Amino acid sequence: MDALAGLLQGPRARGAFMIRACFDPPWAVRVEDRAPLTVMLLVRGDAWVTPEAGEPVRLRAGDLAIARGPAPYTCGDDPGTRPQVVILPGAECSYPDGRSLNGSMDLGVRTWGDRPDGSAVLLIGTYLWQGEVGGRLLDALPPLLTLTSGRWPSPLTPMLMEEIVRDEPGQEVVLDRLLDLLVITALRAWFARPEAAAPAWYRALGDPVVGRVLRLVQSDPAHPWTVAALAAKAGVSRAALARRFTGLVGEPVMTYLTGWRLALAADALRDSDDTLEAIARRVGYGSAFALSTAFKRVHGVSPQEHRGRPAPARA
Repeated sequence: MDALAGLLQGPRARGAFMIRACFDPPWAVRVEDRAPLTVMLLVRGDAWVTPEAGEPVRLRAGDLAIARGPAPYTCGDDPGTRPQVVILPGAECSYPDGRSLNGSMDLGVRTWGDRPDGSAVLLIGTYLWQGEVGGRLLDALPPLLTLTSGRWPSPLTPMLMEEIVRDEPGQEVVLDRLLDLLVITALRAWFARPEAAAPAWYRALGDPVVGRVLRLVQSDPAHPWTVAALAAKAGVSRAALARRFTGLVGEPVMTYLTGWRLALAADALRDSDDTLEAIARRVGYGSAFALSTAFKRVHGVSPQEHRGRPAPARA
């Protein structure tokens, strides 16, 4: 599992959902759900996304926006339209004065808004998890990013429009996978731009030596890796790997490996009831004591304390 895939692992355990939103102007929705990641694909009409801090961004049919929480934002037909609806944590919906909508905007299977054939139609996917592995990628994203249909023509749109309104066995799994594909392809397109500030480890994945090493440690963190073993796998000397890895990633290979293992452990502590011993062996530590010592040194708390704390919101 690499960090791009790891970004999307949490939704299976912690919740992800997708809806079709249909509106007629004037319309505006204030989003205060604090979700770490929300993707908005405009299928029909025009829309504006206004972040809490920053300029409004216009979307046209085929354009996509990704909002990185927890900062609120507003989506509407015009930046000046006052919100009629507020989306709160837990997918609760209310009027701006706090009154509950009580399902008044439900339009059928995963469809919400004014009317099913509204002049503006958006597909909205929301991930509700927060984790250390995915955070490595989230931290590299701006609060709001957009891709135009000209830069990123998505072949998934017709399939998503067809599948989102179905109510058949296994439908949530189908939509989960399609949403993952949508986000991964969008992020690839975003980071492929010459001006993109992709994280160093992401850029390094394209290097024939360092990319191979990154994939090895990410896919098999429990293996007793050494610099010598990784260098042999990559077909270079230990010294050459050390120089090249540090130069491209910004930290030594064993430091990266330790960080990756502890990120996996941190997520496993919150996502499962597995014992510390089981988690330790799964992420490459010989004992619960060894993991606990390393974990406290890096995170400042014991694994047990970390497990009992709510996940902090990423700024």
